[in-house]
Amino acid sequence: MKILRTPDACFEDLQDYPFAPHYTNITTEDGDELRIHHIDEGPTDGPIVLCMHGQPVWSYLYRKMIPYLNKAGMRVIVPDLVGYGKSDKPAAREDYSYERQVTWMGAWLETNDFTGITFFGQDWGGLIGLRLIVNHPDRFERVIISNTGLPHNPDVPDDIIRQVENFRANAPTPSLMAMQKALSAKIGRAHV
Repeated sequence: MKILRTPDACFEDLQDYPFAPHYTNITTEDGDELRIHHIDEGPTDGPIVLCMHGQPVWSYLYRKMIPYLNKAGMRVIVPDLVGYGKSDKPAAREDYSYERQVTWMGAWLETNDFTGITFFGQDWGGLIGLRLIVNHPDRFERVIISNTGLPHNPDVPDDIIRQVENFRANAPTPSLMAMQKALSAKIGRAHV
């Protein structure tokens, strides 16, 4: 696989983007090495919020949110999906697929060994991130999604469909205030 890398000079002097880069190298199914960029801001012992972007943006999308979450005591992790921002970019269109993005980001997640995660994803970041949650459930504690979902799979057993429908119909949806209270309680426990 031919892999391209955007020169660092292209990212110099970006407004409101003072974040130090962090890079993780993963090995693809072809044995090639891909470098995935992420932001890691906030207290290292704070609860982790993982924010995943969609198309056609990159981690720059979250530049205004990161300081507020950090001020609230949260550690914010924001990767650039492969093909976006400071992450490597496979050159051929056929190198990209939903499954490959899920596999690549799963390898990134495992390599970094993040746990206790509150996930926030939107658009394609939600599609990919929701699969990370399914594939690595022990790493996640909460899920917040916006403008995203998972595609319907017609081969899902009817029992699973009924469970999902029951959850959607009967599970309480927390208010924004209730979610904030839960996160604040988590922050309080992390600083004790």
